Amino acid sequence: MDNCLFCRIAAGEIPSTKVYEDEQVLAFRDIAPQAPTHVLVIPKKHVSGWYAAKDEDDALLAHLMRTAAAVAKMEGVVESGFRVVSNCGPDAQQTVPHLHLHVLGGKEMGGKMG
Repeated sequence: MDNCLFCRIAAGEIPSTKVYEDEQVLAFRDIAPQAPTHVLVIPKKHVSGWYAAKDEDDALLAHLMRTAAAVAKMEGVVESGFRVVSNCGPDAQQTVPHLHLHVLGGKEMGGKMG
């Protein structure tokens, strides 16, 4: 998608601090981190959100989740704990309409999530 911020980052048109990259996904540091470790993991293919994914995207979605776990390991936050968060839609504060995961760690997280 031409005007999608994350598509442009994945295409290399906008610089990012890459943590991991392969043919399907890109992981890069968030520009406004909410924790000492705050990495975004995105599919290179434009998918606007979980609700927009199709059956043909199942392998990509699994790879996205496995990459989030690999990033947590690379960042050294597996032992102490980390969160993987995905905001879907405006009420959930999704500001970029491109599916992405936030990998957060490096500090004790406040609040219960379930």
